[in-house]
Amino acid sequence: MTMLNGNKSVGAAIAERMPTPDSGHAPRWVKSLLARPSIGMLVILLLLIAVFSILKPDAFLGSYNFRSIALSASVIGVAAVGQTFVLGTGGIDLSVGSVLVFGTVVSARVMAGMGGVSAGWGAVGVGVVVCVVASAFWGLVNGLLVTYLRVPALIATLGSLGMALGAAQIVSNGLDIRSVPAIMTNDIGYENVAGIPLLVVIALVVALLAGFVLWQTTYGVHTKSIGSNPEGALRSGIPVRRHLISIYVLSGALAGVAGAMSLAEFSTTTIGGHTGDNLTTIAGAVLGGTSLFGGVATVFGTIVGILVPVTLQSGFVIVGVQPFWQTFAVGAVLVVAVFVDQLRRGSQNRR
Repeated sequence: MTMLNGNKSVGAAIAERMPTPDSGHAPRWVKSLLARPSIGMLVILLLLIAVFSILKPDAFLGSYNFRSIALSASVIGVAAVGQTFVLGTGGIDLSVGSVLVFGTVVSARVMAGMGGVSAGWGAVGVGVVVCVVASAFWGLVNGLLVTYLRVPALIATLGSLGMALGAAQIVSNGLDIRSVPAIMTNDIGYENVAGIPLLVVIALVVALLAGFVLWQTTYGVHTKSIGSNPEGALRSGIPVRRHLISIYVLSGALAGVAGAMSLAEFSTTTIGGHTGDNLTTIAGAVLGGTSLFGGVATVFGTIVGILVPVTLQSGFVIVGVQPFWQTFAVGAVLVVAVFVDQLRRGSQNRR
């Protein structure tokens, strides 16, 4: 949502016109949670686990269910890390799910041409690179639209959402491609490292690297500076336009990494399985402490926050809640996340 005409980001401009909820008279424990949102999310996550464990102890507490939650959170969590960087600049990326799908479709098509199910590591390596590059392409498109054409990020990424999904359906004829090399599923999707699924390990490595970049490098400082004050960042010599393009490319590339992980887990593309990823990544990031209005971003909080909607969905399935209520819950979580972000922002403004 960041603009390069010397004005504040669209998110910041809207925020200034919106009444900020008053947390000045809130109890001390509420203020403490607002100051440390990731800790608050850990408490909520534990409460959710406790509730579902009481309702369906045998099913919810089973190792298979925890493995499923961890794998789901890993795939969507990697995409949410990219969303965290975008939100940190005051932008937003609504195209994450469609970009992920596009990357998997192109990758699966390439691997099918190199031998399909019986292909070896060479095909897998090429497929992973293609998935990341194809997804990063849409990040580049988003970045160019936002910076050079000055299209608001909300509109630019909404357009890419439709274009990337449409392109994926064109490439695949609207059908999932199931010719993913068996070695990719067996040696990556089903593999464990010290009892931990390899995909979870990959997600943790991505999160650790991203967290280091965000908090310990100039790149991370510039990211938050642009989100806090785009005009000030520009005047201080930060190459705002180039940096924003790199942020959207990073978001697209991480969606591609998540797509490759999804291929390894399911051994097929899932064209209809990522329609809500944009909402889930935004909700997870904001619940974890990343501000929807830019300037504040935390990868650790995002990982904690993303476990909340993923655990909700898993728990709903186990207790037999109808599927459309799951979608309703994710939307409600997003609304709560924005409200909490406004409370937090209001609390910070009164310091």
